[in-house]
Amino acid sequence: LPCRSSRPMAIDAKMVKELREKTGLPMMQCKKALLETDGDVAKAEEYLAKQGAKIAEKKAGRETNEGTIGFYLHHDGKTAAMVELNCETDFVAKNEDFKALAKDIALHVAFHDPVAAKREDVPAERIEKEKNIILGMLEEDPKMQGKPEGVREKIAEGKLNKFFAERVLLEQPFVKDTSGKTSVKQLIEATVLKLRENIGVGRYQRYKIGE
Repeated sequence: LPCRSSRPMAIDAKMVKELREKTGLPMMQCKKALLETDGDVAKAEEYLAKQGAKIAEKKAGRETNEGTIGFYLHHDGKTAAMVELNCETDFVAKNEDFKALAKDIALHVAFHDPVAAKREDVPAERIEKEKNIILGMLEEDPKMQGKPEGVREKIAEGKLNKFFAERVLLEQPFVKDTSGKTSVKQLIEATVLKLRENIGVGRYQRYKIGE
């Protein structure tokens, strides 16, 4: 039987537009991602997310002495947040995509009230407190009776990781993503892929009347 030729799938403008609308990335980057994934839009999104993570990792050591302040005030005037978002150059600091990212993260902080930007920034006493609560709950759980100490420690570690995912800014699912699949860190990485600079959250503050 004759061999079937493996020609690359044709990528049309509609597919590129769909991916661009989902990611906000330039047309050429979207087209390349679709070519790499045989026109599968979902896989192309994953491909771009991985590319963003790789670039962010490479640029992580670069100094970020420029940036902007993102601000959000809820419509009732009772909840607000400010975020210092840092980048490498003043050129990127003035970029609309970068400023929009700062505002989005401020919105996220207002609604999700993270305890720290990164898990390394969570105070040791808070981690110890959470771990003791988890271990105490496991000790009272009838299903845990007779289980080796190592098993309980492993379960506690898993629950602690869940705590980080729920309360640490970079690990929290981004508030605007209703699917819950995109973390704040991945949101930042997507902008790093677009702007090609190291981007990081500096200081942030949340305000709520009565708290």
